[in-house]
Amino acid sequence: MSKIWLLKTEPDTFSIEDLQACPDGTSGWDGVRNYQARNRLRDEMDNGDAVLIYHSSCAEPAIVGEAQVASAPYPDPSQFDPDSTGYDPRSTPDTPRWYQVDIRFVCMYPQPLTLKTL
Repeated sequence: MSKIWLLKTEPDTFSIEDLQACPDGTSGWDGVRNYQARNRLRDEMDNGDAVLIYHSSCAEPAIVGEAQVASAPYPDPSQFDPDSTGYDPRSTPDTPRWYQVDIRFVCMYPQPLTLKTL
């Protein structure tokens, strides 16, 4: 049975429009640095699961559209890059701490689902 996930992003950093503009509408969902979120992503997300994209830290936070998990979880490469904001000096390729999945754009809602609406 497929699951439905809520993924939060700041639209100034990576919006649903940015996801849609990626090749094949697909991008790695990197930068997760919360252990509980990491555990769910690593242990529970499956290729094909549905995703609701939530824009936060903006004038009107809302669920703005849908995506789909497009890969199995894999180590987030940004954790190994000292020039990345996601760099974690405690992570090694043999013992990664952080994971990501690829997500693929499905649709943008004509009317975002705001917190007030929800």
